[in-house]
Amino acid sequence: MILFLIFVLVPIIEIALFIEIGGALGLWPTLGVVILTALAGSTLLRMQGLSTLARLQGNIQTLQDPSRELAHGALILVAGVVLLTPGFFTDAAGLLLMVPAVRDVVIKYGAAKMVARSSVHVHTGNTRQEHPYRPDEISDVEYEDVTDRDPNAPKSGWSKKPD
Repeated sequence: MILFLIFVLVPIIEIALFIEIGGALGLWPTLGVVILTALAGSTLLRMQGLSTLARLQGNIQTLQDPSRELAHGALILVAGVVLLTPGFFTDAAGLLLMVPAVRDVVIKYGAAKMVARSSVHVHTGNTRQEHPYRPDEISDVEYEDVTDRDPNAPKSGWSKKPD
């Protein structure tokens, strides 16, 4: 449903903005602004993309978590595509995504949505139980591999640890 709204509403907004801005500025200045934003967008894409790539490589070399830089890189790519799309509304959205603080907000929102929708699947024998993931709850589980000691042990290798 959200994709349908994006593919219908964004072109309508763009057409309305082209009519209003084109009427105020005229044809050639309006086209000039569209071309300049595309050039500025490609320049910003190259600069921010290369700096994000350098930070990503640094994180990988120092064995740090690269997920933040990967998310920023993906959003920079989206911003570049949106900036290269002709239109004033898409240009505004693309320029906003080029701001690191805005990307941080989008990443936090997306991460919160992903955690809220994730679940943990527990497989026990032939049955499957689904439990919602709750990051504030910690389950402490102990196990002991008894397959080497007991030839009659279950094939899974799991048993209750003796007290």
